[in-house]
Amino acid sequence: MSPVIKVIIPAYNEVDSIGRVIRDIPKSVSEVIVVSNGSTDPTEIEAEKAGATVLYEGRRGYGYACLKGMDYVATVSPLPDIIVFLDGDYSDYPEELDKIVAPIIEYDMDLVIGARVKSLREKGSMTSPQIFGNWLATFLMRLFFRSKFTDLGPFRAIKYDKLLALEMEDKTYGWTVEMQLKALKRKYIYTEVPVKYRNRIGVSKVSGTVKGAIFAGVKILGWIFKYSFKK
Repeated sequence: MSPVIKVIIPAYNEVDSIGRVIRDIPKSVSEVIVVSNGSTDPTEIEAEKAGATVLYEGRRGYGYACLKGMDYVATVSPLPDIIVFLDGDYSDYPEELDKIVAPIIEYDMDLVIGARVKSLREKGSMTSPQIFGNWLATFLMRLFFRSKFTDLGPFRAIKYDKLLALEMEDKTYGWTVEMQLKALKRKYIYTEVPVKYRNRIGVSKVSGTVKGAIFAGVKILGWIFKYSFKK
């Protein structure tokens, strides 16, 4: 029997991209959930037109949106076997989803990260602060936890029961690193899959602003140091 796969997409003012993202998601997915994170444009309308379940989360923050999606998933039958997180800006290639979930289905992995390797990245798709931040975060995870992660890529898949066990709590920029740190602490079996990455449609809400880049960096480093000294 094929696993039940559901996708959660946090989205803030992604009217020009969200439809493309949803339409490129493989048919192996049983439900696509778009969480409009306080959008002021017709993101929700476009997502509904493309066939997604649309939720609204007025509290701004990537983690808030992801948690809203998880709350919804817990109320709908059947419960998923695998949850995939994907951004709504079309920087990822949604059609690579089957490649992301394959290690879970075929090799019983708990967590799979889509790694945005340099050879598969479109020029300019990651800013210098993003590249440095990813390098620093994954370097510190290797140093403190003997991690093998090379990226904090948002395109990722995780077993649903393993996700629930992580008791995720970050409401903003620290969501991705929190998941990876908690997976390391719980000794989850994980791997990375190289994925393509392109310039997003629209302006990034994190790397596209000085404030966003600073807050994201502080959050990420905060989680790493918190878990470095946590027994």
